[in-house]
Amino acid sequence: MGLFTMRKPRGFHHTYIYVDERKEKLQKIEEKAKRELGMLPEKKFSPEDIRGKFVEQTTYLKRRKESGKRPLHFIILLFFIALLFYLWYAISNGII
Repeated sequence: MGLFTMRKPRGFHHTYIYVDERKEKLQKIEEKAKRELGMLPEKKFSPEDIRGKFVEQTTYLKRRKESGKRPLHFIILLFFIALLFYLWYAISNGII
């Protein structure tokens, strides 16, 4: 129990019972192969098809997205501490 840390509540993770992700992935692979062979008509471009693909392929971005942490909080905190030290120094020396 630290002075500046708050305990996070337990996370909620719901796993679907009636969804087979492996089966859906195999169906997508089959559909893609049939489109490449010309058995199915070409699918129109949709931005939803490529959204999030980069994050899915990189492990560190995937972990950051799952954790929900933003990396700039620490930098912003350091900036404000440095600003307060500068103001304290300026006021104590009569610069301001």
